[in-house]
Amino acid sequence: MASLRALLLGVRSQLQLPARCPALRPFASGANFEYIITEKKGKNSNVGLIRLNRPKALNALCNGLMEELNQALETFEEDPTVGAIVLTGGDKAFAAGADIKEMQSRTFQDCYSSKFLSHWDQLTRVKKPVIAAVNGYAFAEESALLMSRASRLWFSDWTSLEKLLNTILQLGGGCELAMMCDIIYAGEKAQFGQPEILLGTIPGLVSKIFPVETLVEEAIQCAEKIASNSKIIAAMAKESVNAAFEMTLTEGNKLEKKLFYSTFATDDRREGMAAFVEKRKASFKDH
Repeated sequence: MASLRALLLGVRSQLQLPARCPALRPFASGANFEYIITEKKGKNSNVGLIRLNRPKALNALCNGLMEELNQALETFEEDPTVGAIVLTGGDKAFAAGADIKEMQSRTFQDCYSSKFLSHWDQLTRVKKPVIAAVNGYAFAEESALLMSRASRLWFSDWTSLEKLLNTILQLGGGCELAMMCDIIYAGEKAQFGQPEILLGTIPGLVSKIFPVETLVEEAIQCAEKIASNSKIIAAMAKESVNAAFEMTLTEGNKLEKKLFYSTFATDDRREGMAAFVEKRKASFKDH
């Protein structure tokens, strides 16, 4: 086993890691970003689109990219005209995990004292619904997947093993980024790197699968439908669904009931019920 580990480490040291992410350049709100592209989409420009744009590194998640992603999320969150957000990457990769080269020299003391990666989960705190449109790689848990695949090779085909290592060692975290979103739309060529999937677990990871060329547009159309409803009620619904994963069934039902009662304090609840009774389209004001 010791010799096997040494052999794997030797191969790993020869592999090329993602290009180092340069320091985050200063930018003002609304200016062009270095690692992402943002725009408003939809007929009413009510969908915020964020496209990860670091193609040479397969959108590896460096600190600069995550800082920009968080700023874009905050901007769309505060924009009253945006009702939902779509997060996507490129054709080859949605996000190829964390940038290993950027973090390889960090120490425990450095990570612990600086709360390294503490801002990487801001996506989970966004109140507006977020849809991931995934093409290409969205991998995670690279070590487990590596050993699962490598064991099948019996370490006899070193060319295949090196190719596998070269791919896996550069991937990890992209799947988690997609899983932080509320809905996942996947292109036909999307590859999710959760080793548990090989065992038939984690069902329902993807909501729908589309042809690559229509994936992002389909995600935008879904986001438009969500954005056409009351933004405050949509936020309450998202809070209820997300909280359910952290609660017992009884506690989750109590929270859902409280949030349901809360809707009766909004103008949008009154408008929605009135429109239903009067058989007309509701005109929500997000109040």
